[in-house]
Amino acid sequence: AKARKDVEKEMKAAGRQALYDAKISGGMHNELLRLLGALKYRTSYGQNVLAHSVEVANLCGMMAQELGADVKIARRAALLHDVGKAIDHEVEGTHALIGGRFAKKSGESDEVVRAISAHHHEIEMETVEDVLVATADAVSAARPGARRETTETYIERLRSLEDIALGHRGVDKAYAIQAGREIRVMVQPSEVDDRIAAKLAYDISKQIETDLEYPGQIKVTVIRESRVSEVAR
Repeated sequence: AKARKDVEKEMKAAGRQALYDAKISGGMHNELLRLLGALKYRTSYGQNVLAHSVEVANLCGMMAQELGADVKIARRAALLHDVGKAIDHEVEGTHALIGGRFAKKSGESDEVVRAISAHHHEIEMETVEDVLVATADAVSAARPGARRETTETYIERLRSLEDIALGHRGVDKAYAIQAGREIRVMVQPSEVDDRIAAKLAYDISKQIETDLEYPGQIKVTVIRESRVSEVAR
């Protein structure tokens, strides 16, 4: 019982700290504050969910200020957008809709409730704040290094990069390196001259932009190597 009380106390303290870090004033229902703090003990693809929520709130607040949207609603909804993850193992439904329902039950405004519920497009977005919460969430998640990919997803991404390069004429081998941030393309010098090599690098980069989703940038390097050898007898 004491251990449970200590954890509850820590969760509420983490929730209060998150409110402070996200620059949110005004009270919050005790149970909602506890669930917010519980996100300190949850991760999503290796990213701490509470730290992610604070980051999303600050990003969302800055974007709202730039666009003249309601900064208070944007920050508050963004901080609470993943609160459903604290109870999605106990309650049926998706974390966005669970979080929205719990926020409503805890006395949050309709604007905050809708932005939480809509951040994964499960209900229609109606306001600028709804869009900003979803956008800030995507930016935080896609930030390089923010999340660990599953091994399967990672290998699939590297394979997709190599397959795109290998689909072009004159390509002999392709290697995705630097965790998929660069692809080196070896071409057959008899088929690809320097002019074609430059165009090939451009074509591959454009196809990657069109066909794949990825955070950051991917460098395409085309290598054309000629070797001449003689044997001394």
